[in-house]
Amino acid sequence: MRLGVIGCGKMGSALVQGAVKAGAIPVAGLTGCDPVAAALRAFQDSTGAVAADITELASTCDVILLATKPLDALAALRLAAVGAAGQPRLVISIAAGLTLSTLEGAVPDHFRIIRTMPNTPALVGEGASAFCRGRHATDEDAELVRKFLSAVGLAVEVPERLMDAVTGLSGSGPAYVYLLIEALADGGVKQGLARADAIKLAAQTFLGSAKMVLESGSHPAVLKDMVTSPGGTTIAALAELEGRAVRSAMIEAVSVATRRATELGNG
Repeated sequence: MRLGVIGCGKMGSALVQGAVKAGAIPVAGLTGCDPVAAALRAFQDSTGAVAADITELASTCDVILLATKPLDALAALRLAAVGAAGQPRLVISIAAGLTLSTLEGAVPDHFRIIRTMPNTPALVGEGASAFCRGRHATDEDAELVRKFLSAVGLAVEVPERLMDAVTGLSGSGPAYVYLLIEALADGGVKQGLARADAIKLAAQTFLGSAKMVLESGSHPAVLKDMVTSPGGTTIAALAELEGRAVRSAMIEAVSVATRRATELGNG
């Protein structure tokens, strides 16, 4: 497999670096393309990739990671189709909001498309990603993408009709968590903790709690009950959160973000 990366910004670079480190893709033949010279140089320095323009990249690489800004993605795909000169290619798109039908409409049928939605914690190897396959993508293509995304966190395959829900949950989700970490830390500061200590304690609490959910396989409600003693501090705090509809607000936040993702996808 020879991988070409169109768009060597932070997310594209993070995905490739993680996949290389995990052995999910070979370094040999890795090629990058980006109009921003500094971004391309940084990508080359971190991965050992060679530089090429889009048509040259598509002529030599059988797998293409499309990591441009959404507005630039279709033009890049059309150039890639010219460079491929009738040869089959697998395209892994991380362009937010671009549907499979839109992506497939820009290229001939011998291009196989898989659409993905990673999130920013992929930059630290803890991403939560989803993907869906286009009309011509194979089981082997899906497994390659699963391994690629799993190199920087967790990856699940979903039907495309659920990709906007993924955007509303895990795509936008880091921002919700950062807001909650900040608020939790503010609570600690209000009670006298130093700001730096409060932020560290709040962030580590989220990190550890999330790890317990993933590694134990227990429902979050079960883990919550393990912390909640009768008449204790935790149940008093939980009652306050329920009274202020924090749970309902989080559910609605995902719903609103999902609807907005659908609107953006519809242009």
